[in-house]
Amino acid sequence: MTPRIVTLIGDPRPRSQTRAAAALAAKSVGGRVGPADQEILDLSALAAPLGSASASAVVETAVEMVAEADVLVVASPSHRGTYSGLLKTFLDRLPGGALTGSVALPLLVLSDPRHALAVDVHLRPALVELGAFVPTPGAVLLESRIERAGAILDGWAGQVAPQVAAALAVRATAA
Repeated sequence: MTPRIVTLIGDPRPRSQTRAAAALAAKSVGGRVGPADQEILDLSALAAPLGSASASAVVETAVEMVAEADVLVVASPSHRGTYSGLLKTFLDRLPGGALTGSVALPLLVLSDPRHALAVDVHLRPALVELGAFVPTPGAVLLESRIERAGAILDGWAGQVAPQVAAALAVRATAA
């Protein structure tokens, strides 16, 4: 079975550099682990329904999409030293254990290098809490180096791809 890579974008701005970086990261990881179906879920399009107290079919569909991913690239800009409130709001909609069996790859786009640890100190634990296997290191991309995003994220993908491939092999064996 072909693995499914879902790229979850937690940037409130549509067509953001976070989205572009996340797409590069997913493509680079996907190219290393073999053929994969790839989808992008941009939460900027779901901001209004995510903020609503009532249930929304579009949000429930997004939750299912994320929960069914084999590999989940989770990308956000850094806001006050952590990931975005939009991403937090979405992750709070996932039930406990929703990512069990999934591989999650956190990515933060930073304006300040002092926030570099946030990917592993804040975002990684949230994904682990939801049941995901989260290889290390998480990806960090400084806005000042955005023009080199392809090379930087390709180097990161080279580090995590063996862990992703091993987890996918275990998942395939268990299925």
